[in-house]
Amino acid sequence: MEQALIYLVPALGLVGLLVMAVKSAWVTKQATGDKNMVELSGYIADGAMAFLKAEWKVLSYFAIIAGILLAWSGTLVETSSPVIAISFLIGAFLSALAGYIGMKIATKANVRTTQAARTSLKQALKVSFTGGSVMGLGVAGLAVLGLGSLFIVFYQFYVINVGAGVNGLEMEKALEVLAGFSLGAESIALFARVGGGIYTKAADVGADLVGKVEAGIPEDDVRNPATIADNVGDNVGDVAGMGADLFGSYVATILATMVLGQEIVSVDAFGGIAPILLPMVLAGLGIIFSILGMAFVTVKDEKGDVQKALNMGNWSSIVFTGIASFFVVKHMLPETLSIRGVDFTSMDVFYAIILGLVVGTLMSIITEYYTAMGKRPVLSIVKQSGTGHATNIIGGLSVGMESTVLPILVLAGGIYGAYEFAGLYGVAIAAAGMMATTAMQLAIDAFGPIADNAGGIAEMSQLPEEVRGRTDILDAVGNTTAATGKGFAIASAALTSLALFAAFVGISGITAIDIYKADVLAGLFVGGMIPFIFSSLAIAAVGRAAMDMVNEVRRQFKEIPGIMEYKSKPEYEKCVEISTKASIREMIAPGAIALITPIVIGFAFGPEVLGGLLAGVTVSGVLMGMFQSNAGGAWDNAKKSFEKGVLINGETFYKKSEPHKASVTGDTVGDPFKDTSGPSMNILIKLMSIVALVIAPHISEGPHGEHAMSKKVEVKKEVKVVDGKRTETVTETIVK
Repeated sequence: MEQALIYLVPALGLVGLLVMAVKSAWVTKQATGDKNMVELSGYIADGAMAFLKAEWKVLSYFAIIAGILLAWSGTLVETSSPVIAISFLIGAFLSALAGYIGMKIATKANVRTTQAARTSLKQALKVSFTGGSVMGLGVAGLAVLGLGSLFIVFYQFYVINVGAGVNGLEMEKALEVLAGFSLGAESIALFARVGGGIYTKAADVGADLVGKVEAGIPEDDVRNPATIADNVGDNVGDVAGMGADLFGSYVATILATMVLGQEIVSVDAFGGIAPILLPMVLAGLGIIFSILGMAFVTVKDEKGDVQKALNMGNWSSIVFTGIASFFVVKHMLPETLSIRGVDFTSMDVFYAIILGLVVGTLMSIITEYYTAMGKRPVLSIVKQSGTGHATNIIGGLSVGMESTVLPILVLAGGIYGAYEFAGLYGVAIAAAGMMATTAMQLAIDAFGPIADNAGGIAEMSQLPEEVRGRTDILDAVGNTTAATGKGFAIASAALTSLALFAAFVGISGITAIDIYKADVLAGLFVGGMIPFIFSSLAIAAVGRAAMDMVNEVRRQFKEIPGIMEYKSKPEYEKCVEISTKASIREMIAPGAIALITPIVIGFAFGPEVLGGLLAGVTVSGVLMGMFQSNAGGAWDNAKKSFEKGVLINGETFYKKSEPHKASVTGDTVGDPFKDTSGPSMNILIKLMSIVALVIAPHISEGPHGEHAMSKKVEVKKEVKVVDGKRTETVTETIVK
């Protein structure tokens, strides 16, 4: 039975990938439209691939160097191994592959969504959402397959082959080596997210400032030299970047729960590894229930509510997962368990999982409220656009700051409740429950950029107004789903980081983080500062790249005669090149901060100061991520509100009006907030925690594997059948 359950995990990952292949083939078979549409789509696909190739070239150097250092470090302590380098490289490769799968299908689905919008809203939604679901299933399938397969190998090699117990140093070594997989995934995710974010916003800001504001032409007008780069950016930032982002988040959440599960002495039918296996099983089943939920995403006619359809798919997958988790937990876990002095039952674990699902749902609902068109926060920004650019900015900043209150209260309640249910394992399994439906969450998120691209192709191809009307409906909902996806990701980051933090404390041999100590308090303040300097570097990079883009667009308007009369074609490739070079150049510094800071602090000042640093980064980063993502999303939809007309003080205003120009300024400010620095916060938080976990054995303050909060216990179980009766004998040994 034990073996069957272990192999079930990668098998469920394979099911996800098979369904992904079927959906991808369906998208590919859809009509692509006329020659002009195909040509424009080809420009976007070529630009996206050019960026990925340039990014991968730089990241391959980083991965090789990091792999060598990890292999060397694995020889220095007994609870690691040079094999951690292989684990790291596999994680990095699969993270990049997840982003590539998403980008590839998005550049196929965009033009097919445009063509589908020529027939009906229902068909346009079906094509765009199916494209998004390919990405969601690809990310979840690769994560579960990769993590599940590596765990089987490491468990067999480091534990079973030497006859060791589940709670000894051997299993700790297996999980430490497995942590390399998460480190590789998160490292690539950070660079992909920051690099893609800089790319997309440099192009977007340049296209907006010169095209819409100065030249007075529509956002996606074929005459705008930056419009192809802008549409490429939607793919490399919001699709490839987001895919790598949630791949890393998914893996880190499962790993954190596994590391804490290793501390639990479990007398179960699976050789004592049930608490370690549970998060992987939940993730695998989450793929199946996400597939079922995807079937609910449809509208009946042109008046159908797209947001409601997406919510129906999302909530159904969450409900299915919650129901299944009851039976999984009761089947796998023993009746009573304990971690670090906290006793709990299997039902308490189930309650923690449900709490995680509830927290994730509430975070999505709250984020939707603060960023959706027609709701009070966005309407307040629209109203303040009536008095100028400055009041629009003030309104957006206010909404962003206000939007942190409810999510933080929900998050705090979730952390406290999960701990009350099942200690630190409860917090970790709550995060795993929240992330179980990642395939569905990512499908909803990736649908947005596909719809945005579809609208751009419709505009550039000068298709009938009704086509652009349908793509605009999808795009407006996509802005909201993108914001809710980022809210979901930052919430999972907070829960996951606490679990990783707890695992770090256990492995590093410390018992508490004492902020009365001056050095620890100093570490706390430095940690709180890091999200600010990280955001500064990312936003400044967008600003510099956008300036280059603005100058290039102005040059083309000035030096290439006939662009405005459709007589000459702009040099799109020049703008694509500017964004590509800028993003690759500028992503290095923010990434280096996340990777190097915990190493320097850990080795220079010890694990307790590093713990203070992680606490500061987590609190500050969660707040910064929420504020920036929600403010940017609200600004964006405030601008889009003018497309159908808005009522300000009894007067209706449309595009090209003065209030609309003010809303464009707000959207331009919010662009790097919501698509570059804001969504990078959750990766920053988790990556620094993963780095700390990997170096923990090297900076441990005591005999490795023994600390006051949790003694390592080796459990041996003998099962005998005498006269048809089954008896069990359990022997526990403290491992020093």
